[in-house]
Amino acid sequence: MQPTDKNESIVVSALTARTGFSKLLRRVETEHRSLVIEKRGTPRAVLLSIRDYVRLAAPEPEVLRLIGQESQQKGTNKLTSRQIEQVIQSTRAKKRKPA
Repeated sequence: MQPTDKNESIVVSALTARTGFSKLLRRVETEHRSLVIEKRGTPRAVLLSIRDYVRLAAPEPEVLRLIGQESQQKGTNKLTSRQIEQVIQSTRAKKRKPA
C-alpha cells in the first residue's frame, strides 16, 4: 500500500485488494478516503464509502442545503421525531377550529 496524506486516495494492487479486502474496506469507511485498485500498474477500479458514493451519485440540491443551514441556525435540527409530530398535530388542531 502506498502511503498518502489524508485527502489522497489509497492505491493498492489488485492482489493486495483481494487478500486484504476487509481491512481496506474498514479504512475506506473510517478514513473517508477512496481506494484505487491497480492491475499491473494501471488503475482499474475505485472503492468508495457508501456516503461518498451517494454524495457523488446524487449531490444535495442547493435548496436542501439552504434548508439544512436555516434549520441549524434556528436550532430545529435538534428536534426529535416525536417533537416534530407534536408540532404538526398542534398546527392541524388549530386549523380545524372555526374562527
